[in-house]
Amino acid sequence: MDPSELRQMEDEEGPIMKTLKGAATGLAAGTIWGTIVATWHDVPRVERSVALPGLIRTLKMMGNHGATFAAIGGVYIGVEQVVQKYRMKRDFVNGAVGGFVAGASILGFKGRNIKTAISAGAALAFTSTAIDVGGQTTRMDTGKEYYPYTLKKKHNLN
Repeated sequence: MDPSELRQMEDEEGPIMKTLKGAATGLAAGTIWGTIVATWHDVPRVERSVALPGLIRTLKMMGNHGATFAAIGGVYIGVEQVVQKYRMKRDFVNGAVGGFVAGASILGFKGRNIKTAISAGAALAFTSTAIDVGGQTTRMDTGKEYYPYTLKKKHNLN
């Protein structure tokens, strides 16, 4: 699909649906990340009759990360859509404002520190701007197809 077709498909969805999709994607990614982080932390050894405390701790960590990522995704997309509608432009500024507000509000609230809020907002705004300016994708399509096997016949040298 070329970028114009992708934009047309994007425009067919409303701002509320985009916000809900952003929150759902954040919830899924955060839950997966919470699972990974839970394995890194010091979880007590599970014994035959005492498996529940370790499971509960893991589920809490998964839920905490999932909720945080969902809030960031929802606020980011929601603010980006509001700014886009207000400015009547579709450019990197919308994403930068959305990234700053999402980082500053959600991560700043969790950190309970104004310095953390500003640096988290700036980091998300910078990341959003870098992706938007770089062609709105993290991967370049070169048109080259890669196969798990070779298409050319090997010549026998014997």
